[in-house]
Amino acid sequence: MRALMILGPTASGKTALALDIARRVPVEIISVDSALVYRGMDIGTAKPSADELAQVPHHLIDIREPSESYSAAEFSADAWQLIGDIEARGRLPLLVGGTMLYARTLLHPMDDLPGARPDIRARLDAEAAEHGWPFLHARLAELDPPTAQRLHATDAQRIQRALEIIEITGQPLSALQQAGQKPKAHPDIRIISLEPSERSVLHARIAQRFQIMLDNGFIDEVKRLHARPDLHAELPAMRTVGYRQVWQMLDGERSPDTLFEAGVAATRQLAKRQLTWLRSLPVDMRLDCLREGLVDDVMDFLRLAGHHG
Repeated sequence: MRALMILGPTASGKTALALDIARRVPVEIISVDSALVYRGMDIGTAKPSADELAQVPHHLIDIREPSESYSAAEFSADAWQLIGDIEARGRLPLLVGGTMLYARTLLHPMDDLPGARPDIRARLDAEAAEHGWPFLHARLAELDPPTAQRLHATDAQRIQRALEIIEITGQPLSALQQAGQKPKAHPDIRIISLEPSERSVLHARIAQRFQIMLDNGFIDEVKRLHARPDLHAELPAMRTVGYRQVWQMLDGERSPDTLFEAGVAATRQLAKRQLTWLRSLPVDMRLDCLREGLVDDVMDFLRLAGHHG
């Protein structure tokens, strides 16, 4: 085992458990979270506090502006590089997060997908400028229904990539990913999954956490982002759960009275998707995230896996 990965849905206590482990074993934490990469998005992503970041080295946090993209393939390349660097420092790489596509790509890089074709992308961009991304999303829905179903009608980056792959390979992305089969266990990475024994308790945690975010100034945080000329509603960063709902409110598309309910509902949907993904990943140990004392189970697991920290 070269690295330990702790995965779980939002509000399952991943950060707290990671810090508990760090107090017992020399580790460095690699974030497996597509929202934590963005600078200026702190409250709504439940980013570790300055105090928590100071307790143990963290990586892949605050590495992009919200106007920039960061793909699963880039994450995979960066994370493998970090795993080697952290090992060389005599510490255990501890990967922690809830972006399951990142986790899957780390275990099985999608090497068989073709590279970008600027000519195709330029043509699709021109079409989108003329007709809008929902028009291209409708085309994708005809050519690759499973992929279109997963994507929002204005998710420009992913719609473009899916159409590009169809043009280059003649096959839909969903078929190519299916051919890549269910992920197998990776010899270098062990996975612990945090899953709730009672979904209702996780839902209560989600609601409580969203309220705390609002109390801590989440709306003001999104107002600052909303005021930036380089940001707009269709960027991947701004479509993050929570940010999207506040942005809609600031645009006048949502009444302030519905914000809490909408934010909690979207977060619950995210947790449901995360738990579905977790069932498809090669997990070594599943722990009830609602129990106390999980760090002892993790320490026993590390000993059995032959890690002597």
